[in-house]
Amino acid sequence: DEISEIIEELGDSSPRIGKSSFSGIIWAETSIDPFVAINDIKKIILDEPWRMRYCHRFIPVSHTTSASLENIVESVKNQIKIMKDTDTYRITIEKRGSDISSKELIDSIADIIPNKVSLESYDWNVMIQIMGGIVGISILKEDDIISTLKLKRDSME
Repeated sequence: DEISEIIEELGDSSPRIGKSSFSGIIWAETSIDPFVAINDIKKIILDEPWRMRYCHRFIPVSHTTSASLENIVESVKNQIKIMKDTDTYRITIEKRGSDISSKELIDSIADIIPNKVSLESYDWNVMIQIMGGIVGISILKEDDIISTLKLKRDSME
C-alpha cells in the first residue's frame, strides 16, 4: 500500500505491485521511468521521512529476463552502451533461489565489458538481481539505489 500510494502520487494511476516468493521482497511495475521514480521517491523521503515506514530499499530495474546465463549476458550487452570508455565498473549479484554460478556469471559479463573493474571506486554498478527464474538487470550509478534508513540518517546529520 505504501509504495502503491507513492507511485500513484508520482503519476502512474495503475502500478502493478506484488510480493515475490522471497521473504521481504516486493516488486513494482510502473509506467514511470524507474530512475525518475527513484529520484522522486528520494525527494519524498528527504521532505517527509515519516511517510516511508515499511519499504527500506529501492533498486531500479531496467530490464527483466529469464534466469539463463545467455539472457542475462545479452541484457547487459544491450545496456553497457551508457558507459564511456574511461568509466570503471563493478558487478553485483544478489541471488535468491537459483543455482546459476555467480563466478561463471561474473566471468561471462566481464568478458563483454572492455572497461576497467574497480570494486571500491566505480562509476557504474552492473546490478544483477536473481529471484528464482526471473532476473532484473540494471547498470546503475551508486546513488541510484535508495536505502531509506541510510537516507533518513544522513539527512539528520
